[in-house]
Amino acid sequence: MRTTTPTPHSFHATGWQRRLAPWLPGLLLAAAIAAAAIWGARQPLLAGSGLSALTLAICLGLLVGNTLYPRLAPACHGGVSLAKQRLLRAGIVLYGLRLTFQDIGQVGLAGVLIDALVLGSTFLLAQWLGRRVFGLDARTTALVGAGSAICGAAAVLATEPVVRGRAEDVAVAVATVVVFGTVGTFLYPALFHWNAAHGWLPVSPAQYGLYVGSTVHEVAQVVAAGEAIAPEAADVAVISKMVRVMMLAPFLLLLSLSMARGGGRDSQDHGGPPRRIAIPWFALGFVAMAGVHSLGVLPAPVVQAGVQLDNALLAIAMAALGLSTHVSAVRAAGTRPLLLAALLFAWLLGAGLLFNRWVPALF
Repeated sequence: MRTTTPTPHSFHATGWQRRLAPWLPGLLLAAAIAAAAIWGARQPLLAGSGLSALTLAICLGLLVGNTLYPRLAPACHGGVSLAKQRLLRAGIVLYGLRLTFQDIGQVGLAGVLIDALVLGSTFLLAQWLGRRVFGLDARTTALVGAGSAICGAAAVLATEPVVRGRAEDVAVAVATVVVFGTVGTFLYPALFHWNAAHGWLPVSPAQYGLYVGSTVHEVAQVVAAGEAIAPEAADVAVISKMVRVMMLAPFLLLLSLSMARGGGRDSQDHGGPPRRIAIPWFALGFVAMAGVHSLGVLPAPVVQAGVQLDNALLAIAMAALGLSTHVSAVRAAGTRPLLLAALLFAWLLGAGLLFNRWVPALF
């Protein structure tokens, strides 16, 4: 009988297939859910509501995760875990392709200061309310605070590895972003028209856009709330929002340092070793990617392809988080995270307006 000796190429292919096999079912399932979410977010009915593909992905993931997924979990667990960890970090790095350092110049020093005040005050208020008033754990408090203070679901995803959050913590935080970000999409334009009808505050479309960009949760919601008034308002709102997003990296570094100090004290009190600082390297990659984009060396088609890839990676990560989240665990969190997010939303509306009126008067 004649035997065929495998070539080195066939050995390589077999080894590659063996390494990929445990991850493939889960990755394909998460990718299918993400594709459905991206397609749904582009439909006119949902596109006008300000719901992003990320929020739809976790909603669909939750639906599948609590119906069909338990039977598929033994085969899909590896790929789903890979998606919500490594693909998530890659997506945060690529998120830098949406920004340039030149964006900062377009909103001026006043716009940067407004964004910084909104971010810092909202997150600090979340820490105080979440821990002292509502008695929430540190992970849920940080995730809800980051989602409200910075950029919605993307900020929740980026903060999760730093605080070592669970899937149900992420789901709860994203749910608050969906609820109050959607409310803001319709409330902000209504408030603008209401104010114009009564003539209480002189607010131009550009000023309104800065207010929206510095206080509304997600980028898609910012676009929807800005375009409801004027193209000029939408342009300023997006630029202000991008500057706020750019603050995500230093925020993560400071959060990691703060958690390491707190963990160090706790460990020393119990006789254990102090906790090491967990540097979120993906945050540095995010800044580096924004820096490369700022230099203008990347062709426009490459940037567009990178943004599309980033949308896909983040949507897959959100779908994976939804798949691994049990509704019972979300229900167990109760109404306290929702109440925390409601107070933060009120803070964004009120204090954000004061910052937007007070800071420009200083320049």
